Amino acid sequence: MVVVEEDWDALTFRVHRSAYRSAEVFAREQARIWGSTWLYLGHETEIPNPGDFKTRTLGGRPLIFCRDSAGVVRAFYNACTHRGTILCRHEEGNTKFFQCFYHAWAFTNAGALHALPDDEAYPDVPAFKERMALRQVPRLATHEGFVFVAFSPDVPDLMTHLGRAAHYMSLTARIGAEGMTTLPGVQLYSVKGNWKLAVENAMDGYHFAPTHNTFVGYLRETGFAVTDDDQYAYDLGGGHGLLILTGHNGRIGMVWEPRFGDAEKERTIDKRAEMVARLGPELAAEIADASRILFVFPNLLLFDLEALTIRQLEPVEPGRTDVRAWQFVEVDEPADVRTLRIKTMVSFVGPGGLATPDDIEAYEAVQRGIVATAETEYDWSDMSRGMANEKQGNQGRSIDEGAMRSFWRHWAEVTA
Repeated sequence: MVVVEEDWDALTFRVHRSAYRSAEVFAREQARIWGSTWLYLGHETEIPNPGDFKTRTLGGRPLIFCRDSAGVVRAFYNACTHRGTILCRHEEGNTKFFQCFYHAWAFTNAGALHALPDDEAYPDVPAFKERMALRQVPRLATHEGFVFVAFSPDVPDLMTHLGRAAHYMSLTARIGAEGMTTLPGVQLYSVKGNWKLAVENAMDGYHFAPTHNTFVGYLRETGFAVTDDDQYAYDLGGGHGLLILTGHNGRIGMVWEPRFGDAEKERTIDKRAEMVARLGPELAAEIADASRILFVFPNLLLFDLEALTIRQLEPVEPGRTDVRAWQFVEVDEPADVRTLRIKTMVSFVGPGGLATPDDIEAYEAVQRGIVATAETEYDWSDMSRGMANEKQGNQGRSIDEGAMRSFWRHWAEVTA
């Protein structure tokens, strides 16, 4: 069955809604996307110290994300090699050993089988221990502290996968003079919608004013003019997408707005001078002068607007997606600036903020409608907006649907 239909003569682009609800499509995605490409696992600063670990599910597979005693970042399948029991049942912590509660096998944080109760029952214990070490994920690589894994050993190298998206990740990583770090804690919420709806929503500037009308009204009350001018969408190749926004552009430390207070205005001027001195005027301007939403196929979103947020998507079933979100901050920023940043993040992109609940309501409503219109003549979603502009070779606007089309073209290619 054809899922993505594109007609450049008629300037139409549509997606069959089975892509959002079909168990068969979901299983194909698990094999051909989540099992066969690089996935964002986490950031190195989540596990800063030797022995630090986090457990999380990625592509349906339970993992241990840790830094071993020698400081090496590792990713293991969170399953005891003895009988497959979930090995670590804590979400985070610091340890030299992971011990299975079932039979008390214990592994070092580098994966070696360390303790084997009643080991005299096994022949050639050293060889047995070596064979039964924890299973590492086949591929692990990092870019600017962002850690990616792949469950297939045959994927191209990470930088090939990231392509042009790597540059925009680097922009984010270079904001802080002393580096960037994730704040402790994670926002975890579950959405009753397909994971691809979250991608579409992030790449969709068209929905901003109508969906977030409460926030838009608040901005207008503060004297800020909300427009769609100078807001563009970019196809970065490989399913990656980018929105660059210079209209609504308030960002802590980058672009000042009156609602941030006078003290932050002075600090913003100083921060710009520091960035120019450190990075040069062109790179400083590229980082500071526009908000960005970057999507790295298939599960990483970087929201550099209002505050800087990392989001990770985890499909659970066709109609459910788990989302993890971290606040990303400058290592050396003053305490009052960090407090302002956190408040700004919570009030806008936090799960109880002015934006995220709107977005969740929108794509949960879309999911319900997709289920309701199954097997009817209305069983297609249209994404044709802006195709004439795209055909002429013009730069797509954020309110067009070009970034979504780029995502779906790549999706169709890898799931074929």
